[in-house]
Amino acid sequence: MRILKHLFENNQQWAEAITAKEPQFFKHLSEQQTPQYLWIGCADSRVPANQIVGLLPGELFVHRNVANQVIHTDLNCLSVIQFAVDVLHVRHIIVCGHYQCGGVKAALQNERHGLVDNWLRHLQDVHKKYQTAFRKLDDPHRQCDLLCELNVIEQVMNVCHTTIVQDAWQRGQSLTVHGWIYGLHNGLLQDLNVCITHLSELNPMLEKAVSHVISSI
Repeated sequence: MRILKHLFENNQQWAEAITAKEPQFFKHLSEQQTPQYLWIGCADSRVPANQIVGLLPGELFVHRNVANQVIHTDLNCLSVIQFAVDVLHVRHIIVCGHYQCGGVKAALQNERHGLVDNWLRHLQDVHKKYQTAFRKLDDPHRQCDLLCELNVIEQVMNVCHTTIVQDAWQRGQSLTVHGWIYGLHNGLLQDLNVCITHLSELNPMLEKAVSHVISSI
């Protein structure tokens, strides 16, 4: 099992299937990448970014981490955003969370899991920020869903507050930041009604999105 032969076989079948459908696909793919979208999502193996939006390799630039967070000290995430915006000139940044997120559940339960606890602390800050809304919910599953939704909205705000995105807007670059959530139970995406195209839209749009989410509990 050292070489995982079955995965290499799967890879060969996948490459052959694509080549049979479009013989020049990999030649064109190797020459350049021109994605219009940056996807910031969760590292959860059940949320395959390209597949759920029906895009081919080369059409979606992707960054994933535990609980789809955008933290201003995370140089990995910031570097991806900077490359996507300044070099690839993507037109859309999509922050996509998902229901039943393990990172969100761990943050809510406040259990010790090791190094990742430090990362999840940011989620606990979101929970604390909206603690009044969470007090209205007795169902732990609904609490988890609510934190998944609010986390996406908060991360959209974090993306918009980066100097990368603000500089792009200032120079007139077309760039929109979206907040979505994915349902593991049905495979469907949901728009969380937060779509920012300019810094002036940020606060009113986020307040509206938070109000909509909380009013549904």
